[in-house]
Amino acid sequence: MPNPAAEARERTLGGFFAFGAYLLWGFLPLYFLLLVPTGPWELVAWRIVLSLAFCALLLTVTRSWPRLAAIFRKPRLLGLTVIAGLLIYVNWQVFIYGALSDQVIETSLGYFINPIATVLLAVLVLRERLRPTQWVAIGIAAAAVLVIVIGYGAFPWIALTLAASFGIYGLVKKKVGPSVDAVSGLTLETLWLTPIAVVVLAIVGATQGLTMGANGWDHTVLLSLAGVVTAVPLLLFAAGARRISLTAVGLLQFVAPILQFIIGVWLLGEPMPIERWIGFALVWVALIVLTVDSVLHARRTRSAA
Repeated sequence: MPNPAAEARERTLGGFFAFGAYLLWGFLPLYFLLLVPTGPWELVAWRIVLSLAFCALLLTVTRSWPRLAAIFRKPRLLGLTVIAGLLIYVNWQVFIYGALSDQVIETSLGYFINPIATVLLAVLVLRERLRPTQWVAIGIAAAAVLVIVIGYGAFPWIALTLAASFGIYGLVKKKVGPSVDAVSGLTLETLWLTPIAVVVLAIVGATQGLTMGANGWDHTVLLSLAGVVTAVPLLLFAAGARRISLTAVGLLQFVAPILQFIIGVWLLGEPMPIERWIGFALVWVALIVLTVDSVLHARRTRSAA
């Protein structure tokens, strides 16, 4: 028999896990800024290598190596993890570039747009039929991008790349499904990217010099934690997502871009002219439309069941 009290505790715990993940993701720009003078290329390379090392440690502690080995007997899953790895590499590289080049506001825009990009991908890739309100949200978001391009005079390539790469990454992870757990997935994704990371570190070392160990013990410690900082929110998210509804996940995902926006505007003092405010306002309207539609649809679905 189902235990309502236990289920409620699980949902509450899942909410805390998911909130913790998005909270950590929201503060990531500040962590990356603490790592200056490490550049974006070197930083992403260390993030890959150290994430792989941290995941290997977790697999050892939890004795999960057999679970990882089982995935190697499934070529389709392996292929999907390669694609996921390449997509997350693009996402990490662009995000860190934005954080270290005084464009944190635009990175937040990318994650505000991401839910809308996900809905659009459902139409283009999965051939899903959208409800009228979802089309309205997509139209408003498109208008927001046009306002930013025309009014602000700059194409928001960082935001659109982040939204597209993370949206497609989520689609690939959905194809993978529960067959690959969070730790094994991140292990494989970083494993495939490690050769790229090694080449990048070699090039940076030969041209500019590596910053690891060259800027004091405090910088070295912070840079060495890049793997932990990468893996912990992913594991929190995985633990939370399986305990709460997709609607709850959808609502919580706005925590990260809101924090990034606040950091960019009020802590880092990045420019926010009227054209940008209008563009962001349109995106927020689109998200309100999308969120309300999602909540109402979930309620109707429950009532029909």
